[in-house]
Amino acid sequence: MTIADFWFDPACPYTWITSRWLLEAAEVRPIEVRWHVLSLSVLNEDREDDPENDPEGYLWLPVRVCAAVAVEHGQEALGRFYTALGHRLHEGDGEWDPDAFATALAEAGLPTELTRAALTEEYDPAVRASHWEGIAKIGTHVGTPIIVATGADGAESAFFGPVVSRVPRGEEAGRLWDGTLLVAGIEGFHELKGAPHAPPDFS
Repeated sequence: MTIADFWFDPACPYTWITSRWLLEAAEVRPIEVRWHVLSLSVLNEDREDDPENDPEGYLWLPVRVCAAVAVEHGQEALGRFYTALGHRLHEGDGEWDPDAFATALAEAGLPTELTRAALTEEYDPAVRASHWEGIAKIGTHVGTPIIVATGADGAESAFFGPVVSRVPRGEEAGRLWDGTLLVAGIEGFHELKGAPHAPPDFS
């Protein structure tokens, strides 16, 4: 069994696709997925520019609720919440409103009062701690998602991505997992890019 620790910012549509690919891969390969929060707001807060075009700090809202879920109910519950919330954001109307948080929490079997975390700083230390734990595995030159694959021998392989515009299914998902581990496991490996980004395909 390989442990795949997955750090994500829930607002990123390409990260959402990668997360769905990883779950597909776990159906055909011996992978246990564990979920962690990563924040683009934290990553970019000391920059003079605003690469996410988020001057109001809107991206803090979903990561705060995610952190509250993780702190109060654990990473498995965080995975359930991310799935419910991601379907609404990336495959629904794309709105991060309190009703969307509450609906996703309820669907994930979690207390809807955790919605209040979105508008407070109560869980900001947890957001930051989780974020920097993931970034420490690879460096500040990357964003979301980060995956750390830990094999049965305890050896870790950390990488950003893979960034895909559609969800590979079945054995195709497994082959992408195999290839990603192969490339990322080469000492000195740094970067591999394909064609320019295509629009996200959530089908």
